[in-house]
Amino acid sequence: MSSLQISQGTFRLSDTRVLNLQNLQINAGESWAFVGANGSGKSSLARALSGELAPLTGTVNSRFHHPARISFEQLQKLVSDEWQRNNTDLLSADEDDTGRTAAQIIQEDVQDAQRCARLAEQFDIGYLLERRFKYLSTGETRKTLLCRALMAQPDLLILDEPFDGLDVASRASLATLLGELHQQGYTLVMVLNRFDDIPDFTQHVGVLAECTLTHTGERQAILAEALVAQLAHSEKLAGIALPEADEPDALPQLAAGTSPVVLKQGIVSWNDKRILHGIDWEVKPGEHWQIVGPNGAGKSTLLSLVTGDHPQGYSNDLTLFGRRRGSGETIWDIKQHIGYVSSSLHLEYRVSTSVRNVIISGYFDSIGIYQAVSDRQKMLAQRWLSLLGFDAASADAPFQSLSWGQQRLVLIARALVKHPTLLILDEPLQGLDPINRQLVRRFVDILIGEGRTQLLFVSHHAEDAPDCITDRLSFIPAGEIYHYQLEKIIR
Repeated sequence: MSSLQISQGTFRLSDTRVLNLQNLQINAGESWAFVGANGSGKSSLARALSGELAPLTGTVNSRFHHPARISFEQLQKLVSDEWQRNNTDLLSADEDDTGRTAAQIIQEDVQDAQRCARLAEQFDIGYLLERRFKYLSTGETRKTLLCRALMAQPDLLILDEPFDGLDVASRASLATLLGELHQQGYTLVMVLNRFDDIPDFTQHVGVLAECTLTHTGERQAILAEALVAQLAHSEKLAGIALPEADEPDALPQLAAGTSPVVLKQGIVSWNDKRILHGIDWEVKPGEHWQIVGPNGAGKSTLLSLVTGDHPQGYSNDLTLFGRRRGSGETIWDIKQHIGYVSSSLHLEYRVSTSVRNVIISGYFDSIGIYQAVSDRQKMLAQRWLSLLGFDAASADAPFQSLSWGQQRLVLIARALVKHPTLLILDEPLQGLDPINRQLVRRFVDILIGEGRTQLLFVSHHAEDAPDCITDRLSFIPAGEIYHYQLEKIIR
């Protein structure tokens, strides 16, 4: 029987950090979930189990011959590479778009059209095979990568954050598919941030803390211990105060009664496909909106209109912060009012810079820093870093050296530093462990409590919505289009 055994194993993560896996055994046919805080070494654990990370000390004995690992970072890079193809000489003279289809992505390593079709039907994405991969929703891309991994018939399947970024229905669908794979005899290992994301079929759970595998055992016994630890940590969040804005008396102001966002019959199309279908939406003073809907419904497209980043904002009847789009305003006139974080911003933030400078860049609405930084801005950034638990050495470390979850936490602080008029959080808690999710919700509560910031909040986890939410915009499927439901939240 196939198995993986690690004894007294240490694995180098950097010059100063190692991953410690003292005693771990995974047998064929088992299902495991490993959970830990951001920066605890979860993704490195996945690489160690797949054989991509060699041990410094100890022994690793694996009888799995075809391991496969799927991660959120791999997915983001693949999507980025597909979009990058448009910026290269891969386009022919009469072609204005390129990119591989889902079928081509699935068969990238193993060419077998029949097996590709069977897997796609099993995962309910058969109708997507000829569609370009870069246009698929988050849930669709996740299933496409899973099909690609299964093409090689792996005997050990390692999934790093498989549920992050998925709506409720997509999470349930993926959990069901993984349960079916487990029943078929696949050995499954899942690396997760949320204890409540552990599927019901999971047999064993491991807990990572400070790059050490501290607990392994049966699911129920481990979860009982973990919930107690979460409760103890949550009690430490009371009494937190946020650093003030750079120049509190110079914050950009709106005229009394001005709605930050007014969109009338908003329409956005891409390659003859309608993405937004005549949406009327106004964010009035004092309102805080939650935006909900399935993957691919157009929520992020709507937000890109609000941030001024979508070129079709000019062709719509759209007024932002009291100024009609196309009336002579600059993109900086819009962005001065906004603090923003999203998966797309996370993907784009690839400049070589320090953790400290990522936070400071929030004052300038830029990716990277291209102007002089004041002593006060440096001081305030240091206070934010302290709140996030970064010491001086970590603050000066390269941003890209952080774990995915730690990067997301830093980008959230970047969105908050200005105490903006409008705070836009598009799946902000994606990749964060339970303690850091509580920390971010606490930050938002404090900022909204100051009374000058309004919130637009997108999350597929209902429990993540802050208490301040006053209104909800729901994207409701109606055949091949979406209807829009606007409602007041009654508490």
